[in-house]
Amino acid sequence: MYARLVNRFSATRAGSWVVRHVAAKVDPVLFRATGGRVTVTGVPTLPMLALTTTGRRTGAPRTVQLAYHRDGDDLLVVASAMGQEHHPAWRLNLEADPHAHVLLRGEERDVVATLLTAEEKAAVWPAVKQTIPQMTTYEARTTRDIGVFRLRRRHSVAGAPSVPTS
Repeated sequence: MYARLVNRFSATRAGSWVVRHVAAKVDPVLFRATGGRVTVTGVPTLPMLALTTTGRRTGAPRTVQLAYHRDGDDLLVVASAMGQEHHPAWRLNLEADPHAHVLLRGEERDVVATLLTAEEKAAVWPAVKQTIPQMTTYEARTTRDIGVFRLRRRHSVAGAPSVPTS
């Protein structure tokens, strides 16, 4: 019941504003302090992760919290920007440098991001929308194509560069 209420509110324009302007400022501190187990709304009502990218202009680390859908060992994140007409900054950062870092329920991992093709997105989109129901609303709000990124864990061998596993 609580999860449904929070998820419905976050899909409204007012809820999107609260998330972008209030939760976005408080959540990163709370999320990191609790190892990804608590947000401003309490226990997350959706599967959540913290994604750290490299700023494409500054080179500085940029962290955002995102809902995700698990696809095997990979994580799928959606560049919805809550249905706004522009892409979120983290998408542009991943397009410039696909290497990123994820905090997921207390576990940290290095990942490589790949933007799904239209065919790949079509194959996973129904499952993503089932996990993150707000995507139906966000998709209806915008005319742009909402990208989906696959985050694949990077493994490295001593002395060798990190590469994604297949």
